[in-house]
Amino acid sequence: MEKSAGSREHGPDLNALLRSLPSVDELAARLEGVPHARAVPAARAVIAERRGQLAAGEVGEVDLRAEAFEWLERAARPSLRAVVNATGVIVHTNLGRAPLAPAAAAAAAEAGRGYSNLEYDLEHGERGSRQAHVEGLLCELTGAEAALAVNNCAAAVLLAAAALAAGRELIVSRGQLVEIGGSFRVPDVVAQSGARLVEVGTTNRTRLADYERALGPDTGAILRAHQSNFRTVGFVEDVEIEELCGLGVPVIDDVGSGALAERVPELADEPPVRRSVAAGCAITCFSGDKLLGGPQAGLMVGKRDAIERCRKHPLARALRIDKLSLAALEATLRIYRDPAGALRELPVLRMLTTGEDELAARAELMRSTLAEAGVDAQVIRADAKVGGGALPLLELSGPVCAVDPAPLSLDELARRLRAASPPVIGRARQGWLLLDPRTLDDAEAGAAASGVIAALR
Repeated sequence: MEKSAGSREHGPDLNALLRSLPSVDELAARLEGVPHARAVPAARAVIAERRGQLAAGEVGEVDLRAEAFEWLERAARPSLRAVVNATGVIVHTNLGRAPLAPAAAAAAAEAGRGYSNLEYDLEHGERGSRQAHVEGLLCELTGAEAALAVNNCAAAVLLAAAALAAGRELIVSRGQLVEIGGSFRVPDVVAQSGARLVEVGTTNRTRLADYERALGPDTGAILRAHQSNFRTVGFVEDVEIEELCGLGVPVIDDVGSGALAERVPELADEPPVRRSVAAGCAITCFSGDKLLGGPQAGLMVGKRDAIERCRKHPLARALRIDKLSLAALEATLRIYRDPAGALRELPVLRMLTTGEDELAARAELMRSTLAEAGVDAQVIRADAKVGGGALPLLELSGPVCAVDPAPLSLDELARRLRAASPPVIGRARQGWLLLDPRTLDDAEAGAAASGVIAALR
């Protein structure tokens, strides 16, 4: 084993320490069983890192061979991998938003495994449309005349604005010029469509008369954007979608998170897609990967002529949905044909509606597992959020497992859990690590508890 030793207090200069390091080829040759093509990058990386440490005055002993094997292990891990979400945040943007139903995940895997009839009409033996796999389902579930799927909801709004209002005016309430995730703002997204935004009303109050005064021969459409990730309360006023559709110009309604499930009290604060379609919107846009519980997608439903204009627009090609997302989306939409089954099979809806007894049992499972290993943990009550820019006022209160990180600091325990396999992500409160059972099944709860035990050891 190669070790660099000594300290500045005992006199070795930097050049002597650097000369003591092995060459890349020497270290690579000592990585038994590792192919040369992999050993050389590992040796080069750890030697370069060690040079930097020595230059910074870190002159303690380091086993470069062991460091190289650790580097190889890290390099072999996929960058995008599964984690255990113990945060309680259901639609966690940083953790991949909605987990797919088993049927949707299987459909994506099947579509990716080989060839498929993505754009091939099996009945007539000729080229078909990828939209055919989901358009009928979207129309059936929303009551729309036509439908289109693109790669995300922002893309759907962009395409709708470009198809209906490019070079013309697009009227929008000032209170709906919101910023969405990643610092992207609705005005900036819409501006790329070529439409000219005309702002009406004020931040907190917009009336029907404000829209009426703005209408003119150059009006292309009205845009309504749902305040997905915040709410304006107090002295507020807005215009119902039915009133907007009665103004005689096309309405683009961005309803955000995609509330297709009916009679679910937790979704009461989200605008139903069916209502916008029934009101007569030219195009209603919503997400496939938030409250809908499917893959990332932007769904567009509405009038046949408006959807056809979107379908033929050049942007439709640039924004089209891929085959894996399309397969998962079709499977997800099929689940919605059975409303009761959707509550059981779609993880997002199941987590939203999980009962107190089930949550308490899972929290106790984690607590008892930790206690048997000598870890101080207790079941307490805490609130979580839906996340993903959806239902910002809804507090998801329930039992959670609170873990005392001692003898580690909370930051160090969290760091070790992130480095675990699989990584475990919880949330912090007043010096405790909270493991929320809402976003865990029984197996994941066991993995979270085991991860904590291993990290504390």
